[in-house]
Amino acid sequence: MDVELRQLRCLIAIVDEGTFTDAAISLGVSQAAVSRTLSALEKRLGVRLLRRTSRETSPTAVGLRVVAHARRVLAEVDNLVQEARSGHAELRIGHAWSALGRRTLAFQHRWREAHPETQMHLLRINSPTAGLAEGTADLAVIRRPLEDRRFEGAIVGLETRWCALAASDPLARRRSVRLADLSSRVLLVDQRTGTTSADLWPADARPATQESRDIDDWLTVIATGRCVGVTAQAVVDQYPRPGIVYLPVRDAEPVAVRLTWWRDDPHPATRAVLELLAELYRT
Repeated sequence: MDVELRQLRCLIAIVDEGTFTDAAISLGVSQAAVSRTLSALEKRLGVRLLRRTSRETSPTAVGLRVVAHARRVLAEVDNLVQEARSGHAELRIGHAWSALGRRTLAFQHRWREAHPETQMHLLRINSPTAGLAEGTADLAVIRRPLEDRRFEGAIVGLETRWCALAASDPLARRRSVRLADLSSRVLLVDQRTGTTSADLWPADARPATQESRDIDDWLTVIATGRCVGVTAQAVVDQYPRPGIVYLPVRDAEPVAVRLTWWRDDPHPATRAVLELLAELYRT
């Protein structure tokens, strides 16, 4: 027999109310049921939890430790239930690097005005699914296609590509660059979530690459002048940085921005988010 939640609730009720009689009233059961439940718990654990006299009931030394654990267990169960029931009341949108760039603030404001009943959170999660596969996000804004058939998605907009380079770089004095200008450089890439790889260049003119793990590392290394980066417009909007210059890449294809969700279990707000993001990218 496993320990049951009702047994833990019974133990806590006895300790909090002080007597079996008052615990029974609090739980809405008979005093005999309280006694049986506590006896079953003590038998399962193999220890005495309460010290009972004619005047009072108090926890034993072991009982005090068990009660403390029981309170934490029941609190976690309550949190679990609240999490499961909050599907309509909470919305977590993951993104790997830059959310929606300059559209992020407008998205947050317009969502709050149109859907006050659903609290929305933007979470930066540097994984290929931006938190979907990990269960930490309900929807994800990503900028590279997913091959995993568990997920479904739709393109909500396009963003131009920009080159990030050190302010001291000779190219920084230009107004724009071409892919050929970067082919002899070392390209800093995030292979898990980044939008650009050496495949963007022709096979005979691909730059060398170096791997980065997240946006802060990416910017720090580029600022030293050792590497350059190519990224989406949203990063330019979201991460102005001293020592970094952003230039548009004139001949690079744009980056598709995708909203992604679980194919068999979409969040109830998916359609509303999809429509709002598409509208923001149109304007």
